[in-house]
This record gives sequence, structure tokens and C-alpha cells, in this order.
Amino acid sequence: TDFLPMADSKPLCSRDGDPMAAEALLRDVFGIIVDEVIRKGTSASEKVGPRVECRCTRLGQPRGRGVPGPRTSAPALSRQVCEWKEPEELKQLLDLELRNQGEASEQILARCRAVIRYSVKTCHPRFFNQLFSGWDPHALAGRIVTESLNTSQYTYEIAPVFVLMEEEVLKKLRALVGWSSGDGVFCPGGSISNMYAVNLARYQRYPDCKQRGLRALPPLALFTSKECHYSIKKGAAFLGLGTDSVRIVKTDERGKMIPEDLERQIGLAEAEGAVPFLVSATSGTTVLGAFDPLEAIADVCQRHGLWLHVDAAWGGSVLLSQTHRHLLDGIQRADSVAWNPHKLLTAGLQCSALLLRDTSNLLRRCHGSQASYLFQQDKFYDVALDTGDKVVQCGRRVDCLKLWLMWKAQGGQGLERRVDQAFALAWYLVEELKKREGFELVMEPEFVNVCFWFVPPSLRGRQKCPDYSERLVAPVLKERMVKAGSMMIGYQPHGTRGNFFRMVVANPALTRADMDFLLNELERLGQDL
Repeated sequence: TDFLPMADSKPLCSRDGDPMAAEALLRDVFGIIVDEVIRKGTSASEKVGPRVECRCTRLGQPRGRGVPGPRTSAPALSRQVCEWKEPEELKQLLDLELRNQGEASEQILARCRAVIRYSVKTCHPRFFNQLFSGWDPHALAGRIVTESLNTSQYTYEIAPVFVLMEEEVLKKLRALVGWSSGDGVFCPGGSISNMYAVNLARYQRYPDCKQRGLRALPPLALFTSKECHYSIKKGAAFLGLGTDSVRIVKTDERGKMIPEDLERQIGLAEAEGAVPFLVSATSGTTVLGAFDPLEAIADVCQRHGLWLHVDAAWGGSVLLSQTHRHLLDGIQRADSVAWNPHKLLTAGLQCSALLLRDTSNLLRRCHGSQASYLFQQDKFYDVALDTGDKVVQCGRRVDCLKLWLMWKAQGGQGLERRVDQAFALAWYLVEELKKREGFELVMEPEFVNVCFWFVPPSLRGRQKCPDYSERLVAPVLKERMVKAGSMMIGYQPHGTRGNFFRMVVANPALTRADMDFLLNELERLGQDL
């Protein structure tokens, strides 16, 4: 009874129970986002005014020291991609400790600014580090609406708009693949989409495994190229198949799977007593941007009765381009496709679709558990609209609105221009790179991954030296650019190749000036090496 008076108290919309204060806080936060993330965080040329001290400092938190170094200071007129701090310093600046007492709105707003200030600006036109970058205002609007409504995708009862919208968006994506029917679902990233495909292929071959588990299975074998995404092996481990079940197929000099070696690997697996069940081809490999020859791979799968999955998480958006979609010729013969519109289409994280050619309700049969408290069969509407039993998750976020709203605004033609522009800028970068001393292509790209070495002045003309590869300076340049905040580019070794940069041309805001800046900045950062 001591707690009963609390039932008559004001709603707890904010710490003081004042809905107007909550609304004012959100308006202020949205204003900060527009100013700091969208206006400043996407600008590469606007002048930076006097640095404003973070309110966290005035609230008693110690200030950190800046990163010194004349060759790592960013150009004075450039907005930074990031403001780098070492972990211990950043912990102090952010004051991460959670306490018993709440804070005033002014402090909360200061914390929002600090979070933005010290975060990497992935929408910045000089962020080339990942396969996603940039932003789309309509997609962002969709993300804001989605988060505000805070619903789950699992039943029509609580997400009527989004259940219908998801099916329409998936239908459009399937049509671009070349299917007039099928199924699908949005997943929490391309890795999970790939894992779903492996699980579905296994269930289709051995449906008893859903009930009896691994004891119902013979030794299984799945096949993918040496350039595949690492989620294939992770998925095999997660699903209990073990990483040894993944047979690695050779690739050619451009990183494409060799169908003849796929055929050979299938024969070897069968000779060892394993049962082949799936081939995972890749359309747009992570490093080189290679597209596996899908028609030839599909022929092999057809001969052996294997499920063909295409990991097109990176390259799937090329299907929107009439000029470049030939890179995915044969994808319509796949059984499943993973496609991430949050990458090249800039739909925003996360937006990852698993598409199926299957029309037998395989997703639901494989994953369904018919929970009676959620998927009641005597509902007043068509229970086929309750899609939650198709997936492993229970709660599932809405990922379709941002893509739907962006597509409504841009149209298919606008998205096609976005893809074609990325190709055009990648080719421009390649031609400019060839003109400059100290830059060396790893190979001519067929996608928007431009892989190259920057050879520092001290190594030029010394390619035959035995330690040449070990002395390439990509890690040093990466440290300098990050601490300067001027740009971000990923690097990696690859087989026998020493560290090289992988430039990703994906942000729709990019121009030729950004490509020129990239080359100029590498020269500036590496002039003393």
C-alpha cells in the first residue's frame, strides 16, 4: 500500500515528469544533430570557427591534450572526419560513469555534443574507410520516424504499415534480381543474411535437423572462394557445422571464383565422405570488389543439386544500373541473395535484405515455433501477415522505411544515377592515380574498390629490394590521417601483396575534388617517408 500513491503521479516522460521539458529537450537534440552531424559533419570546405570548449569540461571533467605533429595537422579550412583521442583520454572527456543521480537538460545536451564531437563522421565526403559512407536525407527521415514509433516488425497487429511495406520493398528487390515471386526478410546485417542462407539450405536438405539437431546430419560441405566474406566461416561455426566444413575454392588473379576448381572441390568432398549442400558465390568481394562468374557457378550447382547463395551485400546495388548490372549476370539462378542497401545506396545502417526464390514458405518452416502468446491462429485478420515466425529473432527492428522513403524520393532513376556516378568517380581516380609518381595500382578495378599502393619517396625505384613489401607505409599514413582528422582510408595485406589502400567510392556527395584531395593528402602526409 505504500506504493499506491505513485499510481496517481505525473507521467514519467522526463526526470521531472514534465512533457513540455521532454519535447524541448528533443528539439534541442535535433538542432544539435542538424548543426553538428549534418551541416558540419558533411562539409569538407566550410571554415571552422573558434573551438568551443565542451560543456563536459566546464562541468568538472579534465580536458585532454590535442595530438601534436606538424605533418598530421589537418588543413585549416577542412572539417574533420574525426577528432582522435586515445582511449583513456576519451573516457575522461566523455565522463562515461553512470551514477545514481540524474543530470540537468543542459548537461545532457552537452553530452550529446561531446558524443558527436568525438565520433567518426561517416557521412563526411573524406570518409573512405568502409563499404558504407555518406547519407541520404530521406533515408535519415525514415530512420527518425522508425525510432520514434519504436515498434517491432513481428506482427501485423502492432506494425501494420511496416509489414505491408517490407513485403513491397522485398518484392521490388526480388524483381531486380529477376524473380517474379519468392520470399525474404530484412536481417541485422549481411553476415546474418549469409548465415540464414546456410541454415535454410541445410534445412531444405535435411528437415529433421530442426528437431534432432546435428545428430540428424552426415558430414556436410559448403563451398566458397578464398575472397569470400568472413561471415561464411563464422556462420558455419555458429550453426554447428564447424569451419572445417567450409571448402575454399581458388580464385583467379582478379579474385573471382574459378568454376573448374569448384567442381574439383566438390568431387574431393564427396570422395572424403562429406555431403555437399551449398555454394556461396560473391558479387562484390570486400577487398578487391570482384564479381564471381555466376552463370558458370550456377551450372555447377545445377549439375550437383546444390543450393546457390549469392553474397551480394556489397555489389547487389549494381542491379539498379542498366550500364553495369551485367556484372551480376546469372544472379537470377540463385536460390538466395544477400543485399545491403545501406552500403552503395546509402540507406543508412542497418538495411540488409535476404531474398529467396523459394515459394514454399521455407523461412517459416525452418524457423517457426508458433508461440501461442504472439502468433495466435484465431486473430481477426489474416495471420499470414504475422511475419515474426520467419526469423530467429523475436523482436525485430523496422529496416524497410528508410529504403522505401528514399526510393519514393529518388525514384529508381535517381538511385541508378547514384550507382553510375560512383563508377565514374572510381574510374576518374584510377586515371589520376596513374599520372602521379609514387602511386601504383594493385589491379584495374571493375567495381568501386580502388586498391593501390602509395610508395614513399625513399622506396621509389627500389621495388626489387628484398624488404620492399615490409617497408610500405600504409599503417604509418593511416595513423597520420586519422590523427589529423583529414580523411580515413582502409588498408590491408592480401596474399603475397604488402599493405595497400582500399579506397571505396560510395558516398553520393563525392566529387572529383575529393578524389584529387585524396591523392594530394597522401603525398602531403608521406613526403618525409
